[in-house]
Amino acid sequence: MKLMRVGAPGQERPALLDTSGVIRDLSGVVPDIGGEVLLPQGLQALRALDHTRLPALDAGLRVGPCVGRIGKFICIGLNYSDHAAESGMPIPNEPIVFSKWLSSVVGPNDDVRIPRASEKTDWEVELGVVIGQGGAYIREEDAMAHVAGFCVINDVSERSYQLERGGSWDKGKGCDTFGPIGPWLVTSDEVADPHALDMWLDVDGHRYQNGNTRHMIFKVPQLVAYLSQFMSLQPGDVISTGTPPGVGMGIKPTPVFLRAGQRMRLGIQGLGEQSQFTVAS
Repeated sequence: MKLMRVGAPGQERPALLDTSGVIRDLSGVVPDIGGEVLLPQGLQALRALDHTRLPALDAGLRVGPCVGRIGKFICIGLNYSDHAAESGMPIPNEPIVFSKWLSSVVGPNDDVRIPRASEKTDWEVELGVVIGQGGAYIREEDAMAHVAGFCVINDVSERSYQLERGGSWDKGKGCDTFGPIGPWLVTSDEVADPHALDMWLDVDGHRYQNGNTRHMIFKVPQLVAYLSQFMSLQPGDVISTGTPPGVGMGIKPTPVFLRAGQRMRLGIQGLGEQSQFTVAS
């Protein structure tokens, strides 16, 4: 299934995209795409519905973040060997973990606001993992049973805040609008291999990122198991799993960063596409 949320910010209703491309209203069935709805039994109940009998929604409605009531937005840094190389950083021995604040979450086509005085706002197309069945101390061999599905994430980053201002990476990662998620949560039964997906990102029509999830250093089961050693994972938690090469910071000889008035387009094979316009804060 391709689950989604549509409507004005803060007023999104749960929906699904049926096999004919029609957006179907789920608001009479579930309160949101989040929480217990993402448990295995909740997803199975949605699969069992006759989707053709659900009300159709206007295709022109705004698409919101595909997960509601997110509990934790957890990110992994330097998780692609080729991205680590372009960043001039060693391949990590363990996953690098940081967070994006929930106030960063926006829809896949919402504007991205460049922070005031920012000169190094950057892009990162990433595979998002959405937790279904929660748990702690999850074994790697059991980890995929805890995954509800996958989505596209743009891990927008302000590099000077992240790397030049001291402290943790978080201050450069969680600015408002720095976490576009969606358009869909594609349930895991429809993703044959999350480690064989092409991914790309353009800025103003120029292709900067062109990668594949097979280059992940730490695969999805490893990440789920690893993170669950330090925190319980809960339904609706989102894990952003790292980016391939081609970020603005890595461009040689002169890095390229975002400015107001530009258009980002990005996508992952089978998971849909995003498009954001950058604006000044």
